[in-house]
Amino acid sequence: MKTKRFLTFGLVISLMALMAFGCASNQQTKATAEADTSWQYPQIVDAAFVGQYAKVPMPEDAMIIDSRPHKPKYVKGHIPMAVSMPYTQFDKLTHLLPENKDTLLIFYCGGLKCKLSHKSAYRAEALGYTNVKVFAKGYPGWLAVPGNYASVSVEWVKKQIDSQAEMVVIDSRPKRKKYDKGHIPGAVSLPTTKFDSMTDQLPQDKDKLLVFYCGGLKCKLSHKGAQKAIALGYTNVKVFSTGYPSWKAYVGGQTTAKIEAGQEEGSIAIAAFEKILKDNPESIYLVDVRDADEYALGSFKGAVNIPVETLEAQIKSLPATKPVVFVCSTGARSGESYYMVQDLRPELKKVYYLEAEITFNKDGSYKIVAPQS
Repeated sequence: MKTKRFLTFGLVISLMALMAFGCASNQQTKATAEADTSWQYPQIVDAAFVGQYAKVPMPEDAMIIDSRPHKPKYVKGHIPMAVSMPYTQFDKLTHLLPENKDTLLIFYCGGLKCKLSHKSAYRAEALGYTNVKVFAKGYPGWLAVPGNYASVSVEWVKKQIDSQAEMVVIDSRPKRKKYDKGHIPGAVSLPTTKFDSMTDQLPQDKDKLLVFYCGGLKCKLSHKGAQKAIALGYTNVKVFSTGYPSWKAYVGGQTTAKIEAGQEEGSIAIAAFEKILKDNPESIYLVDVRDADEYALGSFKGAVNIPVETLEAQIKSLPATKPVVFVCSTGARSGESYYMVQDLRPELKKVYYLEAEITFNKDGSYKIVAPQS
């Protein structure tokens, strides 16, 4: 009997010890969790708060600051109107901060696990700024809100254009007053004031990347255009907020190809075509109208493959912003493509074809000779 009592007593003691250990462990875990959040800045705001300032014109007494690395993070997507001020470069970039120490500063970075914005906020406070906040959910939290979109930088836009990325660049400025005087190569003119009557200029695919731009940080048009597109159901919308002025400064504006006509109607002179390929290939929209299997064996660098049999269905995709040049192997299909455009899109004035016999090689080399007949 004593043995049973002893065993029972021992069991109770063991259970009490385990419970005590568990409580201590829980307290330790709780303490550790609390310690893990000690790096957070106390003044936290949400996306709705940030949204009051992420607009054009941005209030003069506020500044949104992206604490992430400029490349690759900020350039490929950031909260509209945000200034790039990476935490690792904070001390070198304090000149970007406003002189008025009472200005509202909203720092953000890559989300709840990212410390960069919190560290930056403490740095700003140490400099004497009195109205400092952190948007802790950061860039992912901004995009998670329906209707919100990203701004992108000129470096990113240029890279997408150079790589012929699948996207539609949209100029939201007035056509005659602004677009016709200069625009980003390949951009579609869709003035925000005429948006509702020109939605046929938008792609049918609602997941297609749309990039809107206008006249810079003080211009609302691109933001309004982006919001209208989102309301129509487009899911991949961005705004190039610094717009055409920064594009001109970055790449020197749009370069126009000098086209020398060939002997046949609508043709481009072979020598002129070869010079463009060598010196300024991005100044033309080059379309290889041969079959896909022929194209796969070799073509001109940068050429888009639209077989002549499918051209009619895709003819609306041809840009009006740069010369279009069709090529094939003999000049037959490229010539047919030229006349198809004359019939179906006569408003396109800068359309040409290469009347020549071309041999393409897999290594990217080619040979162009004048037609024999």
